[in-house]
Amino acid sequence: MSHSLTSESPPPLVQSPSQEFWTGARDIIPLVVGAIPFGIIFGTLATSNGLSPGATLAMSAFVFAGSSQFIAAGMIATQTGWLLIVLTTFVVNLRHLLYSVSLVPYIKALPQQWKVPLAFWLTDEAFAVVIRRYESKDKSHFKHWYYLGAALTMYLNWQLCTLLGITLGQMIPDATSWGLDFAMSVTFIGMVIPYLKNKPMVISVVVASIVAIFAASLPNKLGLMLAALLGIGAGVISEHLLSTTTPRGIHHE
Repeated sequence: MSHSLTSESPPPLVQSPSQEFWTGARDIIPLVVGAIPFGIIFGTLATSNGLSPGATLAMSAFVFAGSSQFIAAGMIATQTGWLLIVLTTFVVNLRHLLYSVSLVPYIKALPQQWKVPLAFWLTDEAFAVVIRRYESKDKSHFKHWYYLGAALTMYLNWQLCTLLGITLGQMIPDATSWGLDFAMSVTFIGMVIPYLKNKPMVISVVVASIVAIFAASLPNKLGLMLAALLGIGAGVISEHLLSTTTPRGIHHE
């Protein structure tokens, strides 16, 4: 529904940097709400798994990647080798490479002092709202301020929720059994569904989902790595096949 409204009535032109910034901060709030339980649970789990409060806060501040932080904290708790931890988190975060490729046409003209922080603050949630802003038809020259507002809001929320998990989370008996982490799964589903606009996207999601289910029992989150790789591969291959077969069909007709 939101996409149809956007296509029928494009957002008003936002000229000033401050307006763009606060509009971005506002637009990401629904996704921030979905991330709140996720951040609190991370703070609780990380310290329960043996990480110090300082190390837990540092991971959120300098890594700032929810899924990878959960995986790394769990692998650290089981004394997994650092090389496997790095490899696993690298594969899980490969999706950010795809996000970056999509954003390059819009931010390539920005100076380096903009590109570096925006790259660091790029998350699934930030990408979901920022790409829609960049694809809107108005001619605003300050859309990177929208990006900054959205990304910074999510970043600050993640730090606060990690801190709450470290402090208040320890006071709640068995908070991890409440199932609050399901909120983040619902948030991710809500972000993915609107982008299933063509066959390669659908194929990628379907393949990744099936592999994730059947490979869930593999140790050290290898099933997640396998699902990510095969999902991306299926999407790339299907897009290539469709792009090469379509012109031939038109030619034969």
